[in-house]
Amino acid sequence: MKTTDVECGKTIYWYRDLPPLGAEAMLEHVVEAASSRVPGTLVHRDELWNQCYEDLMERAEARLRQEVTRLGGHYAHVLNESVDSKHDDKTGEAWLHGRFAYMLYRQPEKTQVQPASNAGASGCTVS
Repeated sequence: MKTTDVECGKTIYWYRDLPPLGAEAMLEHVVEAASSRVPGTLVHRDELWNQCYEDLMERAEARLRQEVTRLGGHYAHVLNESVDSKHDDKTGEAWLHGRFAYMLYRQPEKTQVQPASNAGASGCTVS
């Protein structure tokens, strides 16, 4: 899954992927996101599910980045996701709705991530 870089590190950490060791936990939050709507047909059902799931995850990551910034944090560690399919009989459309529980973390003020002059694979050092 894609993540966004803050300075040299990631902002979003999924499940077993943990935020930096020195990060301080703030509070647990939940964000919701929905995929774009597609024709609710049985034709190409797997393709439509994959298309909707990919779109849902992109939108969820965007929402997580917004919330991390809005709440004054630096990282989001997604702990749980719940994805449900939705269908509108009137329009014949279907989409996915997701709820993502995450822990918001912040980088302590003493520790600041800075680019290294001769960086290794990660391109960052912590001072």
